[in-house]
Amino acid sequence: MNRIFVVFCVVLAFSSCTSKFQKILKNKDTDYKVKMAEKFFAEKKYSNAQQLFESVMPFIKGTARYEELYLKFANSYYDDNDYQNAENLFKTFVEYFPNSPRTEDVEYMRAYTYFKRSPKAELDQTTTYKTIQLMQAFIDGHPTSPKSKEAAEVINACRAKLELKDYKTATLYYDLTLYRASAVSYGLISDGYPDSKKSDEYKLLTLKSYFKFAENSFVDKQKERFEKVIAEYNDFLDRYSDSPLLSEAKKIKTQTDNYLNKLK
Repeated sequence: MNRIFVVFCVVLAFSSCTSKFQKILKNKDTDYKVKMAEKFFAEKKYSNAQQLFESVMPFIKGTARYEELYLKFANSYYDDNDYQNAENLFKTFVEYFPNSPRTEDVEYMRAYTYFKRSPKAELDQTTTYKTIQLMQAFIDGHPTSPKSKEAAEVINACRAKLELKDYKTATLYYDLTLYRASAVSYGLISDGYPDSKKSDEYKLLTLKSYFKFAENSFVDKQKERFEKVIAEYNDFLDRYSDSPLLSEAKKIKTQTDNYLNKLK
């Protein structure tokens, strides 16, 4: 019985709060609704704030407060982790107020909403690519901005995620014994991320994959494919002569020479 009473009281309190908010929402006094929207925003009651901001926007458009309140409207979605709606409102803010001193920060925040939506490496990276595009556009448009450094750091984080995704894909091919596909994939990572700390590792994995591909080929195809391994080894040597992985590359080269000697 006590539990039923508690539930009843909670439902009653919720209904009362809902009823009070509906009265605010239906109020004809725009200034009062703006005041309450800002109060809800400060209290982090974002859903209530959003409804009130949206209801007053047509009435404050063109006034001195329109810009400030529109930005709070957008920020209410961002702070509520609704990054898709926030992005749309940030984009519209820039279109409505191109000469605002706030526009630079809003452009950055718009790009950042895509970064916040960027998923883990295994998933589709459309939002990650969009983040890079918008952050680079921000840097190009505001090269002296204090946020340009942050934008560059976000781009680096995005590129690291894309690199990881490509690595996982190539490794999956390798684990499935699809060695030709893994060789091509590792090679693309090595070429695509030349400044990566793991670029020599990707090149070694390219070499290993081509070796496995040749080793598991029909005899009549092996000579040509082992010669490709030698070519990859020479490329590794040219690029990474001081790499700690060079000894492993040399072992593969020795094994390849042995195979080629047998095939003569």
